[in-house]
Amino acid sequence: MGNRRSVQKALETTGARATITRDLEVIAGAAGLVVPGVGAFPQAMRNLAELGLDTAVRAYAERGRPLLGICLGMQLLFDGSEEFDRTAGLGLIPGRVTPLQAPGLRLPHIGWNLVRLERPSPLTAALEGEARPFYHVHSLAVRPDQADHVVGTTQYGERFASIVQRDQIYGVQFHPEKSSRDGLRMLAAFTALCGTPAGGAIAVSQGTRP
Repeated sequence: MGNRRSVQKALETTGARATITRDLEVIAGAAGLVVPGVGAFPQAMRNLAELGLDTAVRAYAERGRPLLGICLGMQLLFDGSEEFDRTAGLGLIPGRVTPLQAPGLRLPHIGWNLVRLERPSPLTAALEGEARPFYHVHSLAVRPDQADHVVGTTQYGERFASIVQRDQIYGVQFHPEKSSRDGLRMLAAFTALCGTPAGGAIAVSQGTRP
C-alpha cells in the first residue's frame, strides 16, 4: 500500500539493512519492523489478513521488539477506523481512527507542518527544540484512548496526535522518509532502538497482494 521503497532507502541511509518482505520468517527474525502505507484502511487490513501479516505483526509486537507504523501504517496499529466503514485494526494501541476535523481547510492535509513534542521518547531524542516540521499526507487522525501514548501533536484545524508510543510500538502520522534531516534523524533513532545502530536488519512489511 504505497511507500515501501522510499522507506527502505531512507532506512539504508541511516545504516540499517532494510528488506521489503512478506516472508513471515524474515519478519519474525528481524531486529526491527516497519509498517508503512498510504491508501485506505479497509483495503490495507484485507491485504494484511490475506497474507497472514496481521497475525505476524501482532506476534512481533507481543515479543517487545521495536515496531514503527508510518502514515496509514500508524493508523493500522489502533483498534479500528471509521474510514468508509467501521473496520477493525491490529489492536496494538487502544483508540480509533476518525476523519480529521479541519473546517474551512483543504483535505487531505498535505504538506509541511510543525509537530509539537509533548513528552520525551527515544524516537524523538535526537530532535532539537519543542517543535519540528514534518511532511504530512492524510485525511484521518488517530484518537488514542490514553493521553500518555501521545508523544507529538500537530495543528491542522484541530490538534491531533501525530506521534504515538506504547512500549516498543511507535507510530508517526507524517512521512519521516520525506521529511529531510529531521525525518532521517528519527529513522536513525529507530534503527538504534533495534539494538543495531549500524547494519541492523529491519523488515519493511509489504502489505499488498502479488
